[in-house]
Amino acid sequence: MRVCYTDRPIVGLIEKVTVIGNEDKRKRIDARIDSGAEKSSLDLKLAKELRLGPVIHEKVIRSAHGKMKRPVMEATIILENKEITTHFTLADRTHMRYKVLVGQNILKQGFLIDCMKKRK
Repeated sequence: MRVCYTDRPIVGLIEKVTVIGNEDKRKRIDARIDSGAEKSSLDLKLAKELRLGPVIHEKVIRSAHGKMKRPVMEATIILENKEITTHFTLADRTHMRYKVLVGQNILKQGFLIDCMKKRK
């Protein structure tokens, strides 16, 4: 039996997102879609560039590098024409290809993942 969810936005593994900052600053950037990550994450330098903040609290995150405390702030992104305001952890992602990681806290708002989907 095949079920069709045509009313839900479908995202690929890499998607363009717009991060909305303060003082009318915005940046359109590639983001990594990661269904294994509970929280979404932003690069520290990107957050500073867009003048995001303030830090709301800290959260202990488990990653391949072990456990670490990360600052958490609220930010707004646009993904598939849907504006979403949620919590993001902040991390030094300068050594990573993608400065934004979209996790379950965003994906659970009605997105489906198609790993075969190509970026536009």
